[in-house]
Amino acid sequence: MRTRRRPSRPAPQEVRVVTDSTACLPAGLPGGPVVVPLRVLVGDEVYAEGEDITPERLAELVAEGAQMSTSQPPPEAFAAVYRSLGDEGARSIVSVHLSGALSGTVGSAGTAAARSPLQVRTVDSRTGAAGLGFAARAAAECAAAGADAAHVAARAIEVAGTAHALFVVDTLEHLRRGGRLSGTAAALGTVLGVKPILKLSDGAVELSQRVRTRAVGAERLLEQAAGFVAEAERPVVAVHHFGAHDRALALAGRLHTRTRVEVEVTALSAVLGVHVGPGTLAVVVADLGAHTH
Repeated sequence: MRTRRRPSRPAPQEVRVVTDSTACLPAGLPGGPVVVPLRVLVGDEVYAEGEDITPERLAELVAEGAQMSTSQPPPEAFAAVYRSLGDEGARSIVSVHLSGALSGTVGSAGTAAARSPLQVRTVDSRTGAAGLGFAARAAAECAAAGADAAHVAARAIEVAGTAHALFVVDTLEHLRRGGRLSGTAAALGTVLGVKPILKLSDGAVELSQRVRTRAVGAERLLEQAAGFVAEAERPVVAVHHFGAHDRALALAGRLHTRTRVEVEVTALSAVLGVHVGPGTLAVVVADLGAHTH
């Protein structure tokens, strides 16, 4: 008489990927990285972005002139996530975050990593928004395929290094107030009411060029993004907005028609949105390349 074998449970995934809410990941992403929310302070209220407040509501509050600030998650928030993943069977964690030149988030993750009983590798992506998101997702796919932590971290760095992020904003005042851009650059951006186009360069925000209108700004984003797509081996593209959903859909449609590449459209992270202001449009292009671990 044969004994019936019980179906074996799948082994837990040994390497897990963590990122933060500035990655602007689409809602309900299956098999994606675990997201730790940054915080938005509006008056005396503290919100976890993506959980307690939406980017759309935050854009309304910014437009109404509400006083607000942002902060990175405390080390305890990362420690709790790392601990939870360890309980699920993870042996190593790769924690991939917003550029350290823009936020202390990666430092907070590093503090938690140093105290964790698990092996935790922290990665400063030197980028943000979908540049970070694409890197974290590529790392998560690499981990799900069975790669070790060193290869997963290398994959995140590899994809993040290909990211091009461009933003057209209505004013540089929000960035100037938040200390993310020099007063001189902010002043240049507001001369004669022009619309600044910004780029993330080596992790920092730089003024790239100035245009006269939103329409011209969107056209420049389209042209430059199409050029980045043409140069990429396996391009991935996202359009972000902060309180400009219809304009984002229109830009994504034109970019898809131009490049034949699928374009994700998501709201810009609330924390990033506070610093660039309502009306912002952004395009991010990264290259997944042929290389996989």
